[in-house]
Amino acid sequence: MDFVSDALFDGRRLRALTVVDALTREALAIDVDQGIKGEQVVAAMARITAVRGAPKTIRVDNGPEFISKALDRWAYENGVTLDFSRPGKPTDNAFLESFNGRLRDECLNSHWFLSLADARVKIEAWRRDYNESRPHTAPGWLTPAEYAASAGINPGGYRPEARIAPE
Repeated sequence: MDFVSDALFDGRRLRALTVVDALTREALAIDVDQGIKGEQVVAAMARITAVRGAPKTIRVDNGPEFISKALDRWAYENGVTLDFSRPGKPTDNAFLESFNGRLRDECLNSHWFLSLADARVKIEAWRRDYNESRPHTAPGWLTPAEYAASAGINPGGYRPEARIAPE
């Protein structure tokens, strides 16, 4: 998990929480808002976990959203280990940093976001294309969704229309 920042056309801040499965290479979620707090990270993980089950480990940096009591509690209750990268060492989570660079180059830098809703629609379309239409070298030139299906994993992460309200 990590964050990517950008802006709407009028300069208002935009943040995206990116959650990627290191095994399947699927972008499980890209949650977009003007600011994302620890409770929103927990809500995203609850939605993903409802579809995919809880992961054993989540690699995160030391940002305030990831060291929050809310995420720590969720991880404890779900038997998930939070693997914190070393401060100032983005290479500890190189795969996600690469994914975020691809998201920035191919989506964020290519679109003019008129509103938060517009950004959500365009970023979700990019996420679906990334998962369902683009073969990757690591899983034998399969798309992430194809690889997940061949491995017996529920493909596609969660769908925004299937969101579960946070507790």
